[in-house]
Amino acid sequence: MYFDVITLFPEMFTAITGEGVIARGIKKSLLSINTWQLRDFSNNKHRNIDDAPYGGGAGMVMQVKPIRDCLSHIKQNNPDTTVIYLSPQGQKLDNKLAIELSKLKSITLLCGRYEGIDERVIQHDIDREISIGDYVISGGELGAMVVIDAVSRQISGVLGNQDSLNDSFSNGLLDYPHYTRPETIDNQSVPAVLLSGHQANIDAWRAEQAKKNTRKKRPDLLIPFSKIK
Repeated sequence: MYFDVITLFPEMFTAITGEGVIARGIKKSLLSINTWQLRDFSNNKHRNIDDAPYGGGAGMVMQVKPIRDCLSHIKQNNPDTTVIYLSPQGQKLDNKLAIELSKLKSITLLCGRYEGIDERVIQHDIDREISIGDYVISGGELGAMVVIDAVSRQISGVLGNQDSLNDSFSNGLLDYPHYTRPETIDNQSVPAVLLSGHQANIDAWRAEQAKKNTRKKRPDLLIPFSKIK
């Protein structure tokens, strides 16, 4: 999977490329993440990439030409890349969408700042808009990192153990509770079934706990249990 990221703050992405699952995926040559400083595509000596909005109002708007020039440069190597704009107006990211995106070969993530980008880029240069939630943050960088992480873990070999994909949302439910040593601490004990060594009973307990967790914490996610495999 090739990720290209258009941003004003490329140094932010060292937070995911230097450590953890993403770093291991890069080391295994399963992922490639390239960041592009949008100011490098500015056509003025001050390296400006934004201007005041037509019609007035607060803030600045990112201009068309630097973004298009950067996209053209990226597409020289990845002509079929899917261009995604991180936007609160986009499709909300969920596990199903992450799986869908993981089947692509190349993704370009455009990180907006200020009041956003010129609408003509959205209409003519963007393949899809994606949101990480119904709230506003200062820019698209954090959203892009979330997309990269959620998508990358779906790619075979990126996770050390593919069973780790069996987590919250993977089957429409939240995850079951987890426990580790010690067996008892502060008079709180691990459920006996997990110590039984009877895998069928453990699996049944975990499935029931996942349903209970979902019913208690996220009832909006519930689907008819008869359809859950």
